[in-house]
Amino acid sequence: MAMDYSEKVMEHFAHPHNVGVIEDADGVGEVGNAKCGDIMKMYLKIRDGIIEDVKFQTFGCASAIATSSMATDLIMGKPVEDALKLTNQAVVEALDGLPAVKVHCSVLAEQAIKAALADYYKRQGIENEELNARLACDAEHDHGVEDED
Repeated sequence: MAMDYSEKVMEHFAHPHNVGVIEDADGVGEVGNAKCGDIMKMYLKIRDGIIEDVKFQTFGCASAIATSSMATDLIMGKPVEDALKLTNQAVVEALDGLPAVKVHCSVLAEQAIKAALADYYKRQGIENEELNARLACDAEHDHGVEDED
């Protein structure tokens, strides 16, 4: 079954932005979904509360790579507070949509950024209970991935 991917999804899959590792990252977050096999790792470099650099490594399908790429574009150069507000829906909209069975990839991209921000806060000695609670809640849910029995 062929899926209908937007031109933006195909562009970010074929030519992803911000791929790589930041060796001296200020925050690193890794998330994955055992049901679909996608794994995302985000690296953040933050100066004076602004995301100066962001890189990602993603093992997964075209949608996982495209959502990782778009999510990094959406937070690059932004204040940490803005990155905390990034939603998976904003990622989907910026990509001009995703097939319904692939929306979970955008959720993983949002979670990877939030996990990297939680790591950043932890390294700074700052407790962000709301963010930590959200990540714990996210970890308990499968985000719409259906069992393929």
